[in-house]
Amino acid sequence: MFRLNLSLALLLSLTCLPLLHGQSTALPSGPLQSKIKTACLECHDTGIIVQQRLAKAAWTKEVDKMIKWGALVEPSDRDAFIEYLSTSFPPDKERYTAPRTVTGNNKR
Repeated sequence: MFRLNLSLALLLSLTCLPLLHGQSTALPSGPLQSKIKTACLECHDTGIIVQQRLAKAAWTKEVDKMIKWGALVEPSDRDAFIEYLSTSFPPDKERYTAPRTVTGNNKR
């Protein structure tokens, strides 16, 4: 039983690694990308970030809310986070469309 569980865990981790790696590339490159990954991807995948189209004031509220809820953002990085997010994902940027996936449950 233990060997089966270990094999299953290994299989799942190997199949999920490409997904996790693919998610990390969705954030625009820049000096804050790694800090954003550390602070935000602890609880969210990149999809929740890249789908947002917010003005700077709304990003400010979001960043402050996440810090209040425990996101690990150095006080000296707060304004830079807001700038990165509001520049990368402003309201006038083309709307994000998530890729469609097909599951085995869609039988006709």
